[in-house]
Amino acid sequence: MKVLLINGSPNEKGCTFTALSEAAETLNKEGIETEIFWIGKKAIQCCIACCKCFELGRCVFDNDGVNKIASRLDEFDGFIFGSPVYYAAPAGGICAFLDRLFFSCNKSKLFNKPGACVVSCRRGGASAAFDRLNKYFTISNMPIVSSQYWNQVHGFTPDDVRQDLEGMQTMRTLGKNMAWLLKSIEAGRKAGIKTPELEEIQFTNFIR
Repeated sequence: MKVLLINGSPNEKGCTFTALSEAAETLNKEGIETEIFWIGKKAIQCCIACCKCFELGRCVFDNDGVNKIASRLDEFDGFIFGSPVYYAAPAGGICAFLDRLFFSCNKSKLFNKPGACVVSCRRGGASAAFDRLNKYFTISNMPIVSSQYWNQVHGFTPDDVRQDLEGMQTMRTLGKNMAWLLKSIEAGRKAGIKTPELEEIQFTNFIR
């Protein structure tokens, strides 16, 4: 089993990476393989709702990692998205990245795969950013993995984050809970428990 952790910070080895690494290390100890993918520093195109992905099977914009990750979704059994907090929200880069990833990919590759997010802030705005990222899971039939507290760490530098003992413990608990859920899903699959059969989605626009 393998979990993909996406680092949505423009700082490759900063506070967000420190939090994700703590969760990844715990997953590794539980026998779960991990990969941390950094979205980088370059500007990431936002989704323009052109819907070309429905024709192409991929996002029309191909100058960042969105299509690369979309093409690899079958490799992963779970996902953790990490972001710093900017103005009480996730960083713009990861929002643009995830908007296009979730809109353009075959969502069946995500259905019933556990997801979690972590946020890093100096002081405030964490819960609003945390809520924003969780919405990608709740619209995609993905179970959300929780921890002992909201998945957040505090600090201005990676060293600060390491001193946030409760935050780091929250990351370890998240890793353990993710591993437990993945193993439970695998055990259920081996026992013959099938994933739910979904109805065809009915779109309404609330004007009728």
